[in-house]
Amino acid sequence: MNVDLLLALTGFAFVTSATPGPNNMMLMASGANFGIRRTVPHMLGVSLGFGLMVVVLGLGVDRLIEQSTVLAELLKWLSLAYMFWLAWKIATSLPPEMSEDDGNRTPLSFVQAAAFQWVNPKAWAMALGALSAFAAGLGGALVVGAVFAAVNLPTVSAWVALGQGLRRVLSTPGRFRGFNLVMAALLVVSMLPVLFH
Repeated sequence: MNVDLLLALTGFAFVTSATPGPNNMMLMASGANFGIRRTVPHMLGVSLGFGLMVVVLGLGVDRLIEQSTVLAELLKWLSLAYMFWLAWKIATSLPPEMSEDDGNRTPLSFVQAAAFQWVNPKAWAMALGALSAFAAGLGGALVVGAVFAAVNLPTVSAWVALGQGLRRVLSTPGRFRGFNLVMAALLVVSMLPVLFH
C-alpha cells in the first residue's frame, strides 16, 4: 500500500472511529459508570476485535454476505434486536449506590467487546467500506485491520475519558438515570440509518 493510500485509510479510520456510534456510546457510559481503569478491557476488545473482524471479512466473508440478501437481512435484524436490548439495559440500569448487585456490576470484558463487533451495524459498515476502498487480498485486509486497531484505541479512549469526566456531574441518582437514558436514546438513534437503509 502506497503512502497516499495509507494516509487516506488512516483518515478514514480516524473519522469513522471517532464519530458517535454504538461502541462510543457504550464506552462513554462505561467510563461514567466504571471509570477508565475498569473499562480498559472493553476498549481493547473494541479495538482489537474490530481489527480481527476486518481481517476475517477480508478473507472473503464480505463477498459472501454481499451476494446473499437473505444473510445480509438476517444479520441486520439480529444486530438491531441486540442493539435495542443493550439500549434497554443501559436505560434501566440503576445508579451504583441504588443497585443491589453493585459488587457484581462489571463493564464489558475483552471477549464480550470483541464479540460485540459482529453485531454492531456501524462496525459492519466501516469494515465493508474500508475493505472495498482500501484492500486487495489478504495482505490488504491485514493492513486495514492493523490501521483500524491502531487508530481506534486512542479515539475510543477519548470517549471513555469523556464518560469518566462526567462522573462528577452524575453525582445524584436523578442525573445518573438521566445520563443513562440519554445514552440509551443515542444508541437507538445511531441505529436509525440501518433501519432505513
